[in-house]
Amino acid sequence: MDNLFSHASPADEAADPVDALDVVVDTVVVPGSVSQAFIGFTEHTHLWWPLEEHSVFGTGSYVEFEENLVLETADDGRTAVWGTIDDWQPPLSFHASWYPGTTALWSTELRVAFRAVEGGTELRLVHDGWEGAEDPARTRAEYDAGWPQVLARFVRFMGGAVG
Repeated sequence: MDNLFSHASPADEAADPVDALDVVVDTVVVPGSVSQAFIGFTEHTHLWWPLEEHSVFGTGSYVEFEENLVLETADDGRTAVWGTIDDWQPPLSFHASWYPGTTALWSTELRVAFRAVEGGTELRLVHDGWEGAEDPARTRAEYDAGWPQVLARFVRFMGGAVG
């Protein structure tokens, strides 16, 4: 008889399905310097973010990076925190606990980095930490589909061609 206090061996433990969820990585190139791209992304977000499709309050709201937050404000003054910035390295990168439309309890991890390349600046977005989401598989699928749309709007705003 097995000991009542023994633990299952590693071979007996099923793999956690959240661990199987891949990181979402999207990369785009925009014309201009690293500083211009960083400023376009972080200081002019309200001009290019597709609020009609990817926001809490929809068209008419305003999204901005404010101190250590990414914040959306509705036209009636209501606010929603999209994320908390915990590593701010202008103009090279930022990292945020990301949770638009939910609470910090259900946050994922977002890192956006900028680097000079031939023809402009490469923006590399890495989104993971799905284990922090309330529904990890659904959340990952939504961001995997949504980030390319969001970044295409940023490319157009910066004067780049969307292929």
